[in-house]
Amino acid sequence: MEPADVAAALEAHLRRLLANGTSRVPAAPARRTLPVVATELDAVRADLGECTRCKLSAGRTHIVFGVGSPHAPLVFIGEAPGAEEDRRGEPFVGEAGQLLDRMIAAMGWQRSEVYIANVLKCRPPGNRDPEPDEIAACEPFLRAQLAAIRPRFLVALGKFAAQWLCGKPGAPISALRGRIHEYHGIPVMPTFHPAFLLRQPGQKRVVWDDLQIVMKELERLGIVPGGTDGRT
Repeated sequence: MEPADVAAALEAHLRRLLANGTSRVPAAPARRTLPVVATELDAVRADLGECTRCKLSAGRTHIVFGVGSPHAPLVFIGEAPGAEEDRRGEPFVGEAGQLLDRMIAAMGWQRSEVYIANVLKCRPPGNRDPEPDEIAACEPFLRAQLAAIRPRFLVALGKFAAQWLCGKPGAPISALRGRIHEYHGIPVMPTFHPAFLLRQPGQKRVVWDDLQIVMKELERLGIVPGGTDGRT
């Protein structure tokens, strides 16, 4: 139909409405909007806000909260965002993140099925080690994230994540890895950080041994990629 024909048809329709006593054009029905269902993780992120609880907030580009399934049975936790993570606001997206993705895929999982976070939500200057006051400021939020997700297994990536999750301050990662620890009732496997593996590729076999222990334990619990972990 040509525009002139559309205009003529509309004019005729309006004339009929007026002839029938209609004094105004009826409004279109309001569009229905589906309610947004917030997760417990959303509440944790809202509580974190634009955090200024420690000195790292002054130099960050973005808060790096976490990414993945809010109901993930398996969670990977590193120590702190790097430069690329700070720029994009997402954990493990640089070269080390690409290696982590390959590690997750080798276990039979997809990045979207697990959850990935760091002990710190902001990048330390020059990627220096986290300091005690910074960990103390961020710790309640990682703890709240894990309480919201209720994972069945944690993988601690690197020394600082391993020390915090295993409750072993000062312990070397080499002394912690290779066996299952516990964080508030959740099994934890400490292993080397992907960034370390980029510098020491010969240690990949050691990390794969650790991940195989995780895979066997998940299988024992009836947890498989793409399946259910039995939670209600």
